[in-house]
Amino acid sequence: MKRIVISMSLFALLLSSGAAYSQLKLPALSPTARVSQDFSISNIEIAYSRPSMRGRKVMGEMVPYGKVWRTGANASTKIKFGEDLEIAGQRIKAGEYSVYTIPDRDKWEVVFSTATGNWSADGFPREYDAARLKIKPITLNEDVQTFTIAISDITFTSCKIEMMWERTMIVIPVVADNKDAVAANIDKALNNTSVPYFQAASYYYETNQKLDDARRYVDKAIEQNPKAFYMWYLKARIEKKLGNTEDALAAAKKSIELSKGTANALEYKRNNEKIIAELNKHKRAYQPAD
Repeated sequence: MKRIVISMSLFALLLSSGAAYSQLKLPALSPTARVSQDFSISNIEIAYSRPSMRGRKVMGEMVPYGKVWRTGANASTKIKFGEDLEIAGQRIKAGEYSVYTIPDRDKWEVVFSTATGNWSADGFPREYDAARLKIKPITLNEDVQTFTIAISDITFTSCKIEMMWERTMIVIPVVADNKDAVAANIDKALNNTSVPYFQAASYYYETNQKLDDARRYVDKAIEQNPKAFYMWYLKARIEKKLGNTEDALAAAKKSIELSKGTANALEYKRNNEKIIAELNKHKRAYQPAD
């Protein structure tokens, strides 16, 4: 009986020790990282592990040329696109993909694969390819010690996925053909009780499309909030782009007046005065000679 009690006690001790070990957090040589970036009308998510140089030669040695690399350490890098996109000129559907690369001195082959269950660089036949790109590497002036993936140069319709390690960087251009989808979202939102007139006007102004709608929407936004100096500033820019000089001048002056006493007064005074100066210069240039 005593032996049974001792055995049970030992078993309980092992269990408790195992639980303690499972909760032990130690520094990782290649820690995991996640990038989540809002883009277009959805987002891009990247999950990868980040090995570091630690005094070693990377390109051509740690990462051999001409061989498949999992594009990081541990599990293969995963990327998830929230909508259909174009990457380096190739169409790719919304969804999750593994990212494999075949580095070389003068070009990299980048593979987006639907085979997402692999741990290593093995086991992703070409029939799983969603896209296979050829990218020319860029030489950096300084070492990037830890492998890094970033999303940069974000606009309404484009961004860049950058992969950097040691003194090598590749840049993958991404384009969203989202004009129709955005317009549909705007039309749907404008039918709701809380109408985003200002946001719709801003989008159409910044993308230089449907400027007559942009003017109509900013006017409706101003009707709802006539003291919003930032809305008058947007109206000045829209009217200027449409060639409505007098309306643009009036809106810019109204924006300056309403911004007085606010934390942004100097900024809006400076920006509106720039518009006024440009408009007055334009008026003088087209005044008929006496």
